[in-house]
Amino acid sequence: MSTSSFLGTDWHGRIFTGSWTAGAAATYDVVEPATGRTLATLGAADAEDVRDAATRAAAAQREWARTAPADRAAVLRKAGALWAEHAEEIADWIVREAGSIRPKAALELAMAEQICFESSALPSHPQGQVLTSNEPRWSFSRRVPAGVVSVIAPFNFPLILSIRSVAPALALGNAVLLKPDPRTAVCGGVTLARIFAEAGLPEGLLQVLPGGLEVGEAVVSAPEVSVISFTGSTAAGRKVGEAAGRLLKRVHLELGGNNALVVLPGADVEAAASAGAFGSWMHQGQICMTTGRHLVHDSIHDEYVSALAERARRLPVGNPATDDVALGPIIDEAQRTRVRDIIDKAQADGARLAAGGAGEGAFVPPTVLTDLSPSNPAWTQEIFGPVAPVTRFSTLAEAAETVNASEYGLSLGILGDVGMALELADLVDTGKVHINEQTVSDEANVPFGGMKDSGNGSRFGGAEANIEAFTETQWITMRSQIAPYPF
Repeated sequence: MSTSSFLGTDWHGRIFTGSWTAGAAATYDVVEPATGRTLATLGAADAEDVRDAATRAAAAQREWARTAPADRAAVLRKAGALWAEHAEEIADWIVREAGSIRPKAALELAMAEQICFESSALPSHPQGQVLTSNEPRWSFSRRVPAGVVSVIAPFNFPLILSIRSVAPALALGNAVLLKPDPRTAVCGGVTLARIFAEAGLPEGLLQVLPGGLEVGEAVVSAPEVSVISFTGSTAAGRKVGEAAGRLLKRVHLELGGNNALVVLPGADVEAAASAGAFGSWMHQGQICMTTGRHLVHDSIHDEYVSALAERARRLPVGNPATDDVALGPIIDEAQRTRVRDIIDKAQADGARLAAGGAGEGAFVPPTVLTDLSPSNPAWTQEIFGPVAPVTRFSTLAEAAETVNASEYGLSLGILGDVGMALELADLVDTGKVHINEQTVSDEANVPFGGMKDSGNGSRFGGAEANIEAFTETQWITMRSQIAPYPF
């Protein structure tokens, strides 16, 4: 892959510790999922690299926390502008490294820009209160930087799911250790290192440490780290949460989902099928908010399945770097095998294949399954592939019971009558409700998070949620004279 002037070449085979240095672990190839070609070689960190990085980060953070709010804000504003300035080059990496269609890459860049701009307001945001006291004194609470924050980000939206924690954490006076998914460590790691260095972030405040399980464990256990921000699977999140709990560290977990889209009686079937298609097949279904379950009222179920299947047959699948397609590749062979296995097991369990199927090579076509039992694996599991399972319901109570039967509670879409939708929304346990929209939605200024097995109640986005996530509360009292004591 050609290298342009902004990213340069000095990161090849290296990790970022404030400068580009060789990692202690072996280098590895960054592979294009659509073709299997090697795009670049990256350095990999080990646990000792992480320990050294944490020490550097803690030292740099002390001075950064004392930096004037206006100066911290200026770095975030500059970073926001740089995402737009270098959008074309970075978009190419998102397309090729993450298997994204170009509009999805553009969305990631627009969100990165907006997250930096939103974060630039955090340094000057009010961060304390004057409290009442029964003593003759002034009493205050204030928010202070947490210190060193570890960010562990996944492959699917590598830029957004890194920057949404990195930017506010830095803005609020912290240092950050970023562990991007090794499969997407260029667009989810190298680009952030480049952008923030160019924006004037002092050395040591952001360090990018690709690696495997050993690195993940180390960025959690490093003594200097006080907060861990993790986005990924529920299974991995449990392990991160358990480790953080033993160490009495605060951890923010944004985990998986098996999100439902409920299509109410009387809904416009064609419009609903379009929404359902986007919710299930955007980025090949590799999104925590993907529509994993379609609940459609009896009166329009068959019509909806037909309309959804027709869209599946029309959507082109292929290499987004070379072709104008709606769906690109699944990220790697292991995930492709898992998706195909669930499709096969679903049919063996009695589901009917209305469109799509296993596909070939790096690609799985948009797939529609119906006639599923409540225990069918395509209904109960988070597939993380372009599969749309559809079932029917007859009453709102039945729909609510079916939605809540999942262990997940991330996002819910409801299509149709608004009054009926509001009634249903009150019956469902979920972090997000979108009425007359599908399940995939996010903005830089909104509190994002899930309930149940979709997370531990933490939120990302917006001033209130970010301040809560990346600062600690300190109580301060003050008297005009030394207080009298009986001793």
